[in-house]
Amino acid sequence: MKVILTKDIKGTGKKGDVIEVRDGYGRNFLLPNGLAMPASEGNIKRFEHILKEFEKKKERLIKTAGDIKAKLEEITLNIKKKAGQDGKLFGSVTPQELSDLIKKETGIYIEKKKIRIEEPIKSTGLHTFSVNIEKGIIASVKLEVEKEA
Repeated sequence: MKVILTKDIKGTGKKGDVIEVRDGYGRNFLLPNGLAMPASEGNIKRFEHILKEFEKKKERLIKTAGDIKAKLEEITLNIKKKAGQDGKLFGSVTPQELSDLIKKETGIYIEKKKIRIEEPIKSTGLHTFSVNIEKGIIASVKLEVEKEA
């Protein structure tokens, strides 16, 4: 039985692949669970059209992510935190604070889980952290931490 996979299936194939499977596997598992559709001429043409649209959307997303990366890398964010005489902060700068700061400064919303801080930011001065915008697109952002007056 020939089917078109509608989702990636480990060990079987990727989304959009036209593959030959055993009749029972196709009829009893793939088709009822929405993991595949029969490989008729109409379905193949329709699915090719859907894949083209998906690729266009993906290209636009990557271009937008590149623009966001460029915008984030050219700015230096500033934050004021309470600190002691030696410049050590009372606490540290959290990913949530960084997400809020990016939203306030640039208007771009970044989820806190996409922000990576290599070492905790616990002192005043210039620091860098990374933002995973999209798969393979990572921006390095500068942060200036100042002592609150």
